[in-house]
Amino acid sequence: MATRGGRTTSGPWNRLKPASFDPLEAIGLPSKGDNRLLDFKAQERYYTKIVERYMAFCSDAGRGDELLRRLARLDISQDGGKSDKGHRVPSPITADFAVKNHPLDIGASEQRDLGILMMSMRKLREGIVASHRVDDFSVQAYIFCIRLSILVKQMESYHPAILHLLKKMHPVHPLTKTELQEFVGYLVLDLACRQNDLGEAYLVRHTWALKDAKVDAVLRALAHDNYFLFWKVKRSVDGHKSKLMEFAEGDMKRQTLKCLGRSYLAIDLPSLEQYTNTDWTSLTNDCGVGWQLDGPKVIIRKPKAR
Repeated sequence: MATRGGRTTSGPWNRLKPASFDPLEAIGLPSKGDNRLLDFKAQERYYTKIVERYMAFCSDAGRGDELLRRLARLDISQDGGKSDKGHRVPSPITADFAVKNHPLDIGASEQRDLGILMMSMRKLREGIVASHRVDDFSVQAYIFCIRLSILVKQMESYHPAILHLLKKMHPVHPLTKTELQEFVGYLVLDLACRQNDLGEAYLVRHTWALKDAKVDAVLRALAHDNYFLFWKVKRSVDGHKSKLMEFAEGDMKRQTLKCLGRSYLAIDLPSLEQYTNTDWTSLTNDCGVGWQLDGPKVIIRKPKAR
């Protein structure tokens, strides 16, 4: 079609590209008036999208070592869901992880994806609570949300979710014995390591009859400032418990340095790094250690001249 000046149009009038549509962000918080997640089918579809996004986030690394770098070396293995007969069955939308002692190092895009995932899980939890849903699906959704929230150390997500799972869901739709021990253990570790409330941690352990030797060992280590036992247990527990124990690392590290500073004039470097679970560079740069490195030994303080 000719126009004034002899020019012709190069395409349709409507050249605007459609706006990008994110199904996870399109739905709002039920607490803010968006009621779409009060529908049970909508909850299940939304949960599937959350898990698909998380799996895409994991597979986006392309190579195993890149995925480990991005998410603190997460080792993904399948866990199960619950069948109508009360037995957990394998499910592609649940996962267990093991986190090693490597720093979380992800870029801005990955941080944004994690932020969307965490907000989406909050929307789903609000929808489940507002709809008073307690069944296989809601329990499995809470389990997934709690585990992932622990891995990113987002206490405002996992702590209320654990309380709701144990106090509201479990009495109506009982967890398996293994699941109950797992999430009570997380609650006890959160109280002891993050909240620094050993008394409440022991009370919860007794109330729920928790039988977990490694959680007991963590409580003993914190109660007696036993840094050797603390690091030994941390190296042996699964990724979720290890993440919760990280909340107590700073205090335990400082207590270790105080004990060593009062007890020794010098110590060999490998032992110092083992007792603090930290390399020498981090001790000097991040912890403010002012001791002097002399070859393979660290001079803590020099004897007073007589």
